[in-house]
Amino acid sequence: MGLIMSPHFFIYLLICIVIATFGYRKKLGFWGYLFASLLLTPLLGLLLVIVSDQKS
Repeated sequence: MGLIMSPHFFIYLLICIVIATFGYRKKLGFWGYLFASLLLTPLLGLLLVIVSDQKS
């Protein structure tokens, strides 16, 4: 079974989507935090959401 069909990949993707929804009203928005979580790690994506400012 390939990496994309792995249950671990779907769990990783789900966690990244949840973190991106937390950052929906933050500076980078949903897509910014989703890509940050995917490229870095969900933990670093969550830290980015926590320390970032609200949208102005």
